[in-house]
Amino acid sequence: MFTGIVQGVATIEEALAQPGLTTFRVRFPAENLDAVTIGASVALNGTCLTVTRQQDDCLFFDAMQETLRLTTLGDLKPGDKVNFERAARIGDEIGGHLLSGHIHTTATIVEIERPENNCTLHFEVPQAWARYIFPKGYIAINGASLTIGDVLGNRFNVHLIPETLRATIFSAARVGDRVNIEIDSQTQTIVDTLARLGYDRPAG
Repeated sequence: MFTGIVQGVATIEEALAQPGLTTFRVRFPAENLDAVTIGASVALNGTCLTVTRQQDDCLFFDAMQETLRLTTLGDLKPGDKVNFERAARIGDEIGGHLLSGHIHTTATIVEIERPENNCTLHFEVPQAWARYIFPKGYIAINGASLTIGDVLGNRFNVHLIPETLRATIFSAARVGDRVNIEIDSQTQTIVDTLARLGYDRPAG
């Protein structure tokens, strides 16, 4: 389980493609590796992965074909930066909202506004997932818990403060970039329950 509060930015050192999976060697800030154990869960751009090995300041992860298909991890190459969060522990402050680290879909950045001391990112999601996106609702984008701004059809935006830009990879975002999306589980449950009762929300 994760909180959606990104703990820092890590660097992809190597992405080794093998039959059925890709092994990533990822370099982390040394201060974020305290008490890491083999088998621990770490979210990279919101995707829950399992630590398979540690070498100095690098952790190794295996991503299966299905994970690569459903997320943006298959696009990663050496030198790329990723948001990371280590799994939450009992007693940790939940500053964002609870996340599973299981990605539902991806979205594409279609517009970026950068007024002074602000940044607004506009996204487009597949039509089928628009039903779960509401103004002022929660969403996780590349593992960061964010509040949805405006929604129009299958497009929505989020407003980022300077601290979010400093602590994540969003400061380097470009139009056309793909991002991982995890829909808020409570929102999904409510929408699906209402749909089963005949109160379906149009997908458009």
